Amino acid sequence: MTVQLPPPIAAYFAADANKDGHVVAHCFTDDAVVKDEGKTHSGKDAIRDWKAQSSTTYRYTVEPFAIATDGARTVVTSHLEGDFPGSPLDLRYFFTLDGDKIAALEITP
Repeated sequence: MTVQLPPPIAAYFAADANKDGHVVAHCFTDDAVVKDEGKTHSGKDAIRDWKAQSSTTYRYTVEPFAIATDGARTVVTSHLEGDFPGSPLDLRYFFTLDGDKIAALEITP
């Protein structure tokens, strides 16, 4: 099933699929915050490093299959499969957008 994602979110998932931390970071505002696996990553440099680390530590694929809103946030539920503990699993990505960039992202099981 293909879901219609807002352009900044579609750009994030495309960059993630290519395992490119620099391109992923470009999807975010300068002062964006990402919360994932109990850690907070603030700013583009930290976001780039977070994505570069996770992309080299694990091999995985992500397939968004549902989209909803939660207040000002866009929630994308995605199926992940790979060589990480607990695979496969579904995760929820809570995006806060600021124009054509992502201002915040929280990833939860």
